[in-house]
Amino acid sequence: MNAAPQDESAPLPLYVDLDGTLIATDLLHESALKLVRADPAALPRLPGWLLQGKARLKREIAQRVELDVAALPYREEVLALIREARAEGRRVVLATASDARLAREVAQHLGLFDAVIASDGTRNFRGRDKLEAIQADARAHGDGAFAYVGDRRVDLPIWRETAQAVLVTRSAALESAARAVAPVGTVIRPPRARLLDVLYGLRLHQWLKNVLIALPLLPMLPAISQLSAAQLLNVPLAMLAFSLMASAIYVVNDLLDLEADRRHVRKRHRPFASGLVSIPAAMGMGGALFAGSLALSLTTLPLRFTACLLIYMALSLSYSLRLKRRAVLDVFVLAILYTLRIVAGAAALGVPLSLWIFSFSVFLFLSLAFAKRYVEIAMTLPTDTAALRSRGYLIGDQTFVIAAGTAAGQLAVVVLLLYLNDPLTAQRFTHPEYLWVLGPMLLFWLLRLWLKANRRNLHDDPVVFAARDWVSRVIVVATVLLIWVSA
Repeated sequence: MNAAPQDESAPLPLYVDLDGTLIATDLLHESALKLVRADPAALPRLPGWLLQGKARLKREIAQRVELDVAALPYREEVLALIREARAEGRRVVLATASDARLAREVAQHLGLFDAVIASDGTRNFRGRDKLEAIQADARAHGDGAFAYVGDRRVDLPIWRETAQAVLVTRSAALESAARAVAPVGTVIRPPRARLLDVLYGLRLHQWLKNVLIALPLLPMLPAISQLSAAQLLNVPLAMLAFSLMASAIYVVNDLLDLEADRRHVRKRHRPFASGLVSIPAAMGMGGALFAGSLALSLTTLPLRFTACLLIYMALSLSYSLRLKRRAVLDVFVLAILYTLRIVAGAAALGVPLSLWIFSFSVFLFLSLAFAKRYVEIAMTLPTDTAALRSRGYLIGDQTFVIAAGTAAGQLAVVVLLLYLNDPLTAQRFTHPEYLWVLGPMLLFWLLRLWLKANRRNLHDDPVVFAARDWVSRVIVVATVLLIWVSA
């Protein structure tokens, strides 16, 4: 039954939900991800805490994490509603099922609430439990009438007893159900995730990196007719398997980097960081991508390739959880991840990988990884050093990074020239002398890339930059033609 109408002379107190309403995310999901990132060993303990009740789970997690509540994706329309209520002299209370510790941090940060109702480790203030707490507070500070802002079906029992319902939803079904039980005032319609937002979360443009899987074919161009159709078909299948796995890792990486992304001037608008795509939906995407990648690999490709794929997954996850916060080690891991694609390509083709190509790849991608870090450091404001420290770098490390990166690039050129001078290489080609043009071309491309990085004109991912840059594309085409002519 709806509460009796409030006397117009008495301002109607406003109770505001937190998860999905005030913020476009859920504090339980946020804090659980933060705990897993900080202490992966805590993951097996989550089911045990949940068996003791959801309130206990929230309390155990909240006691072990420090969330940056200032970086949470707040809904501006709800904040405006709260500020308007305070200007009218109404009592405003944050009423949430999230743990009280985290809820109080949010309230303290915003400075807009007179009180906080939240789960206490024993009782989970959700649905009817929240309703009882709100009614008790409303009676203690007035005649019991109240307005409530919520966003989901579990709030229907609360709206049924409210003097005014405020909805934060795009669901026509939820709005209809709420109007059937309560006088609905404002309806705030948050933005809907589009297909492009979901696809961005998959980072389809990053699939370009997996063209590296085909790199072992280049030195084999003179004898490519000796490869079977099945071997050649394995190359696109391997690219797809790696692409699906890479997208799964990008999803995981984005989820673990939510706070850092929200502090970034550009990354804060990403679908996961902004709350446009929920954490459970993102986790479902990641799981489906991982399963698809593994299934494709196991059913169509050699076991050696599957081993490379699993090593890539394990190393990528280690990078996301720990290694990316270790200066220098992080760029070596990135270089290995790039090189692993080439190793996987050789495994998919069933051909041995030259030690020359392996060494060349490590140095080349080490240079590109340093370039990626250099841009991140250079584009970070001097006053915002927290994000850099989380990666193990400081603003003053720019000189070191650019020196190490250019040196690694020069080593890649040297290894390439030594490879071309190898008698075994010369035996594979009819005109090996043409290949010497590759050395100066590579040096030119690397110097140009580092000049752009120094001028802040480089995309934060050099591999993606290379795929979009017309000069880089010309050099790639020229490389293929030179190898073809040399054959």
